[in-house]
Amino acid sequence: MAENSAPAAPPAKKGKLKLIILLVVVVILAIALSVAGTLWFLGGGLPGMGDDTKAEASVADETFSPSVYLAIEKALVTTVQGEGRQRYAQAYVALEADDPQALTAAQLHLPLIRSQLVMVLGNSSFTELQTPEGRQNLAANMLVTVNEVLKQEGEPAVSKVLFRNFVVQ
Repeated sequence: MAENSAPAAPPAKKGKLKLIILLVVVVILAIALSVAGTLWFLGGGLPGMGDDTKAEASVADETFSPSVYLAIEKALVTTVQGEGRQRYAQAYVALEADDPQALTAAQLHLPLIRSQLVMVLGNSSFTELQTPEGRQNLAANMLVTVNEVLKQEGEPAVSKVLFRNFVVQ
């Protein structure tokens, strides 16, 4: 009898290779579907699909315009009432606007604005000015006052009144 020296079964490399390729394709497909689903859920649609004019219009509307500032060099100093005593308040103020024309107008009408701001500061109480909320209210009142003056003069409004330095004693 002759014995067969050939191996009984050749290795099944072809079947394992197909299995590995199939698994890689399934993983890539799962990742692609996950990314597409996330983009659709967060962005409201997939890129390249639908009407892109809305996206272009929103990008055009969101252009950055830097703020411009006008620092009032002289401090606003006045007396305030507090605890039955006369106290002092000193504030260095700056104005912020998106439109440089508003600051040009504020510079032109600065004596009137300073006068009105000193009145607003003087009408505040010492206890209010010691709290952060009181100072925020003071800044809001000053903003309203400045914008009223600019409105009376027919000028554009400023967006914020900022304290550069603030002291009460």
